[in-house]
Amino acid sequence: MKRVYLDYAATTPVDPAVIKAMEPAFSELWGNPSSIHACGQDARSIVEEARGKVASLIGAQSNEIFFTSGGTEADNWALKGTAYANRERGNHIITCPIEHHAILESCDFLKEQGFSITNVPVDRLGMVDPEEIRKAMTPGTILVSIMHANNEVGTIQPIAEIVRVAHAAGAYFHTDAVQTVGHIPVDVNTMGVDMLSISAHKLYGPKGIGALYVRSGTRISSIIHGGGQERGGRAGTENVPGIIGFGKAAELAAEEMESEARRLISLRDEMIKGILGAIDHTRLNGHATQRLPNNVNISFEFVEGESVCLNLDLSGICAATGSACSSESMEASHVLLAMGMSPEMARGSLRLSLGKWSTEEDVKYVLKTLPPVLSRLRAISPLAKK
Repeated sequence: MKRVYLDYAATTPVDPAVIKAMEPAFSELWGNPSSIHACGQDARSIVEEARGKVASLIGAQSNEIFFTSGGTEADNWALKGTAYANRERGNHIITCPIEHHAILESCDFLKEQGFSITNVPVDRLGMVDPEEIRKAMTPGTILVSIMHANNEVGTIQPIAEIVRVAHAAGAYFHTDAVQTVGHIPVDVNTMGVDMLSISAHKLYGPKGIGALYVRSGTRISSIIHGGGQERGGRAGTENVPGIIGFGKAAELAAEEMESEARRLISLRDEMIKGILGAIDHTRLNGHATQRLPNNVNISFEFVEGESVCLNLDLSGICAATGSACSSESMEASHVLLAMGMSPEMARGSLRLSLGKWSTEEDVKYVLKTLPPVLSRLRAISPLAKK
């Protein structure tokens, strides 16, 4: 059976060049980077080299990159660490309802600790209006956290504008850039952010490694305590193989990002046009142009997205109904609901996310396979118009 992987937003295959770069960490560079002997210092050297590559990808300084176990930990640290370190200045945090659960549930936790949380609305395209941030600001606002691009619908936010609003009121700004780093240009200085979360497995690196960018001078407390690793910011022996792989993935992304984005935009637009043209009662979710190069998210009336996904899987197509992190939930997407979509329409959503090994043939296969799947499901759906 032909296998077509279209769930790159959930995770990416590890690039063969990344695997090759990681191999010495299991046989030659296995020392503890905190050790003062030669084996340890050899490992330390390669960790710092990788840190520099990650920093370079986003225009940061090496000492502003702190390695974590992934994007979820980076998000948790950014919110909780900033909240705890700045509590004497205020207790108000602003975010939006389409954030990843790592942000939303961290906010729920902080609310239990006495912090005040405001969720500013998004429009029907999933866009945050900077004016809504301005209206939500209070004298006690210490942090604004808005994701760079949404993991489900791909909408890219006007981060630089929102940052200016936050800074004008004296608040720090964090962005979850897990879906954007390595795929579209991200420069922390152009954007002006104080903190930014990254995950290696979203850019063809290994799972279990990520980073939090923290601008020099930002007040943030540690949330994992123990040894003095990561310059006292994050305790725990460094994941040397993962860090090496992360560094190599960042290096490759810097070289390939521009041409790869152009290629994926072409495939993305071909797929969107083909689906909307071939299947009635469909809707593109997210912004038509201010969206990730690889993201296709479409809702189909009268069917459940999960059924569409399972039928596509039987034909060898790996897709998603929304965020992979909540794929076991039968609830409608919180992202689509926040964008004003009805629960029935939201449950009929399908996300097809392209990547480095996606081809024109893959797109054609989807356009051939998807219409008959929808026809079969609608024929047996009690929701379909007869």
